[in-house]
Order: sequence, then structure tokens, then C-alpha cells
Amino acid sequence: MARKVTTAFSTQLLTARTKLAAWLARPLTSYHLVLATFGLLTAMGLVMVLSASTVDAINSGKTAYSYFYKQLMYVLVGMVLFVVVLRIKPKTMRRFGFGSVLVSLGLLVLVLIPGIGKEINGARSWFIVAGFSFQPVEPAKVALALWGAHVLVVKRALLNQWRHLMVPVVPAALLMFTLLMLQPDLGSTITLAIVLMSLLWFAGAPFRLFGVIALGAVSGALVLAATAGYRSDRVRAFLDPSSVDSLKEGFQAQQALLALGEGGLFGKGLGQSSSKWMYLPNAHNDFIFAIIGEELGFLGCGTVLLLFGTLAYVGLRIAARNTDPWIRLVAATLTVWTVTQAVINIGYVVGLLPVTGLPLPLISSGGSSVVTTMIVFGILANFARNEPACISALKSGGQGAVAKMLRLPIPSVYRPPTKRRGKPSPVPPRGRPANPAPAGGRR
Repeated sequence: MARKVTTAFSTQLLTARTKLAAWLARPLTSYHLVLATFGLLTAMGLVMVLSASTVDAINSGKTAYSYFYKQLMYVLVGMVLFVVVLRIKPKTMRRFGFGSVLVSLGLLVLVLIPGIGKEINGARSWFIVAGFSFQPVEPAKVALALWGAHVLVVKRALLNQWRHLMVPVVPAALLMFTLLMLQPDLGSTITLAIVLMSLLWFAGAPFRLFGVIALGAVSGALVLAATAGYRSDRVRAFLDPSSVDSLKEGFQAQQALLALGEGGLFGKGLGQSSSKWMYLPNAHNDFIFAIIGEELGFLGCGTVLLLFGTLAYVGLRIAARNTDPWIRLVAATLTVWTVTQAVINIGYVVGLLPVTGLPLPLISSGGSSVVTTMIVFGILANFARNEPACISALKSGGQGAVAKMLRLPIPSVYRPPTKRRGKPSPVPPRGRPANPAPAGGRR
């Protein structure tokens, strides 16, 4: 009897695996996974911001739904930009890379000027217009990914030479780092460094370069931590919690752990958190994952991890299945940046990393972050439609009702640029292929 049950279970498991493999092999799977992950994360973010922000809003003398309404407006703006980006051809998007980097650098300079940039929590990082805040470093990350990928793809036959590998991408990134350190903003500097290292990694840069960059990043982080008292307190609270006052420096991190512990397996229920009653600062911003754990329990936290795990899978899948090297590099870089930022946020909430103040993408309250992340999802969805199998399916089977309503153009097949007469392309050195390393892994 037991053997029959085991055999039946094995058969059902094999059938489920076969169906899953067949579904994953479908041409539009990447596109549908991006849309599903995008929709679920956005919906969860709105619900949790509504639940976590009401007490703080009332305590600040505002209406209970003021933070939620502002977040909803940012989401609506992000949805519009998501659709706009989804309709732009990748070639057009690629041409905007250099201009977007110049605009980003200009905004990062302007935000440092007193009277133009707004200083909040010791960092001059925001523009505030009509009550709405905007952080220019967020679109700067996307701009660096688009432009940096273009430069590295154009010079891919010369990337064995350090001067071609580093110039001009690394100097431009270092200029951004300098402007961010002048704010100062350690969290954004870390995420911008992730964008740069992802570009170089997927382009096939040598390992020793990452050692140099890592050394510089650690040195810069130590300088920023040492020059700001609250940052050094965060590092000390992480390294030795007993050395700090649990009611001062270590208060936020300990309250986050208490909130997670109170949630248990199933949580207290949506809206039933006690930590948001002024026990956990920034409950609807940086520490919203703790509120998720308290109200929705381990299952809610597991759902968030599953969604970001799905994003990691589908983003690298899009990079691996595309033939355009620029799309491959941009898709992999944007995916690693977004997922790594989520890992850092969750890591410091659960006590595995020092607090850095990075938001949880699409879930934390914050206008610049949520709008930029929606643009990233729009880029990934656009690239998913440019997979060769997806293009063939769209041309033969037509588009769905939603795509027709949005008037999404059918992507065109990627064709490598033709060689100019009289100007042969540089020949890579012996033993090194001309194409960059495939996204999702190194050679």
C-alpha cells in the first residue's frame, strides 16, 4: 500500500514538473512573469503602506490616509511611465543613454545647492516641489545602466585592455559617487556601486578589477560612516549590540526584530500591528518588511522573498534568451540592482546587515524609488517582448487584448550592426572571444 502511495505521488510530481517545464518553455512566459511580479509587488506595497502609515500620519497632524494617497499618486505616475517605456523601441532607448547620464549629473549637482536641494535627515538629496519629493539619484542608476551597457557593448572587442574597459564608464560612475558622498548618501552610493559592478561583471571584466573596486567601496563606506555620528552608531549597533543604548542607537533594529518575532507563522492580521504605534520609526518606509512580518507572519515574508526570487529568475532569463548584447547587459544589470537592494533592505531588518536606509523596492513608501522601480519593470517587460521566440509568437499569433489596447508595437528581430568598409573591427587577442560574457554567468 505504501509503495502504491509513493508511486502515485512520484507520478504526480513528475507530471507537475513536466507541466511547469512546458509552461516555462512558452515564448511569452518571461513577459507574463514580469507583469505578474510587477502587479503583485505593487498591490502588496499599496496595502502595506496603507496599513503601516496611518498612525504616523495622524501623529503628524495629517489625515490617516495622507501617506497612502501620496503613494497612490506616485504609483499612478509610475504606471504611466511603465506603459510609456513598454512602448519605446530598445534602439531608441539606447540612444537616450548618454543624454540621460548628462541630465542625471546635472541634477546631482543642482541638489547640492542650498535653496534648490532639500536637506532631510542630514543629507541634501531631495528636490521638493508642491509637497512632492524627488531624489535624482534614483533615475541616475537607470541612466548609468543604459549608457554604461552601450559603451561596453560598443567596445566589447577591446575590453581586455584596462583603459577601454574602465574609460569612460568608471570615471563617470566615480563622479556620481563623489556627488553622492557630498550629500552625503551612503545607501544610494552602495546601490550605484552595485549597478557599476554588475555592468563590469556581465561584460566579462577580470576578477582583479572587482578587488580594486571593492577596496575603494569599503574605504568610501568607512569614511562616510566615520564622518557621520548616526552611521557609526548603526555600525556599532550591528557589530556589538550590547555596546549601544537599546533605547537610542539600537532602538530601531531591536524593535524590528521584536515585530518580526510577534508575527509568528501567520501574523496578527492585516492592520493589527502594534509596532506601528510609534514603537518602530519609519515603519512605512525602510522597515516596512518588519510590519509585513508582524501582520502577515512568516508566510507574508516568504511571499515577498518568493516574488523577488521570481524577479531574479525572470530578469536573468530575459538576459540569457535575448540576442541583442545591449539588452542582455542592461537586463542583467537592472535585475541584479533591484534584487540586491531588496536583499539589503531585508538583511538589515532581520539583523544580518547594518542599517543603511534603503527602501524595499515597490513596497516601501517613497515616490522616487517606486517610480524608478516601475520604470525598471517596464524596461524588463519591453526586453521580454524582444526575445526571439516571443517575437515569432507575436508575429504569428498576434497580440493579446491588453497589448492591442495599449497599442504596443510588435518588436523587430535583432540584427547585428554591419561592418563599415575600410574600417575592420578590432580583432580581440588570442584566447578571448569578441562577445561579452553571457548574462547570468561568467566564462
